[in-house]
Amino acid sequence: MKMLINVAETVVADALRGMAAAHPELTVDVEKRVIVRRDAPVAGKVGLVSGGGSGHEPLHGGFVGPGMLSAACPGEVFTSPVPDQMVRAAAAVDSGAGVLFIVKNYTGDVLNFDMAAELAEDEGVQVAKVLVNDDVAVTDSLYTAGRRGTGATLFVEKIAGAAAEEGAPLQRVEALARQVNENARSFGVALSACTTPAKGSPTFDLPDGELELGVGIHGEPGRERRAMMTSREIADFSVHAILEDLNPSNPVLVLVNGMGATPLLELYGFNAEVQRVLVERGVPVARTLVGNYVTSLDMAGASVTLCQVDEELLRLWDAPVSTPGLRWGM
Repeated sequence: MKMLINVAETVVADALRGMAAAHPELTVDVEKRVIVRRDAPVAGKVGLVSGGGSGHEPLHGGFVGPGMLSAACPGEVFTSPVPDQMVRAAAAVDSGAGVLFIVKNYTGDVLNFDMAAELAEDEGVQVAKVLVNDDVAVTDSLYTAGRRGTGATLFVEKIAGAAAEEGAPLQRVEALARQVNENARSFGVALSACTTPAKGSPTFDLPDGELELGVGIHGEPGRERRAMMTSREIADFSVHAILEDLNPSNPVLVLVNGMGATPLLELYGFNAEVQRVLVERGVPVARTLVGNYVTSLDMAGASVTLCQVDEELLRLWDAPVSTPGLRWGM
C-alpha cells in the first residue's frame, strides 16, 4: 500500500506538526498530544474536551475552536488517548466553570476518560461526562459494550460547544449534550477496508463486489455482507435501519458522512437518495451536512446520522463556529 508518510511510528506526531503550522489559532503540543484553542481558558466558560484514536480526522482535533471543542486529545491510530492527555487538556481549558468530557462509546476511551475525570477532580477541576452511543447497526462490537459512538459525536460537540460559548453552566451544557445523543442515530456502510500505517495492508477482508452494512469506524463488522448495491438501495437500507430505532417526531439534522476515501461526487449523489427516503417517510429535514467528518483513514463508504431537533437545538446548531473542520457564521 502507498501512503504519504515517513514512517508508521511518527504518523501522528507528523500530522500534529503539520496541523500546528496550518492553524496558528490552535496550541498544538506535539509531545504531550493535546490540541487546545489558543485563547483557552476563556473566563466563565465551560471547557469541552473530547478525543480518541487518530485516523478519524477531522474528528476530534479538527473541531477545536470557538463554538465547538476547547481541546482534543489524539491517541495513536485507532487507539485511545491516555488519561494524562485528558487531564492536561482539562487543566488547560478550565476557567473555574467546569469541564465536559465528550466520550465515544469505545471501551478504551470510556475507561481512560473515567480515570482522567477522577484525576482531574482530585486537582480541583469539576468534570461531567457524556457518552455518545448512536450507532444502530449492532448492540456490541469488537471495541464496545453497547452501541458504538460515531457520527452523532459531531452533533454533540457542535451543539454543546455553542451552548458553552454562550456561557451556559456545566449542568446545562451536559444536559444538552445528552439530549442530542438521545435523539441521534447512525448507520455506516463500507465499500472497502481501511489500511492502518502500522499494518500497511487492509485491516479486514472485504472481497471485490461486496460491501459491509453497519460497519464501525475502525472496520468492526456490521449486520451483514451483501453483493454491491446501488446508492439508492444503500440509502433505503441505512435510513430504514435508523428510523426503525429513532422514529422522529421533530425535524432532523442530517449528516451524510464520508469514511475517508469516498469523493464528494458520490456523497452528494448518496445524499440525494437519503433525502428521497426521508421525504417518502414523511420526515422533515431542518439542515443537511455532507462531507468527510468522522472518517476511517482510507475506507471507502459512508454513514448517515439523523438527529431530531427542537427550536433550541437548531438555534445552537446554526450558531457561529470556527474550527479547522467546521466553520460558519464567523
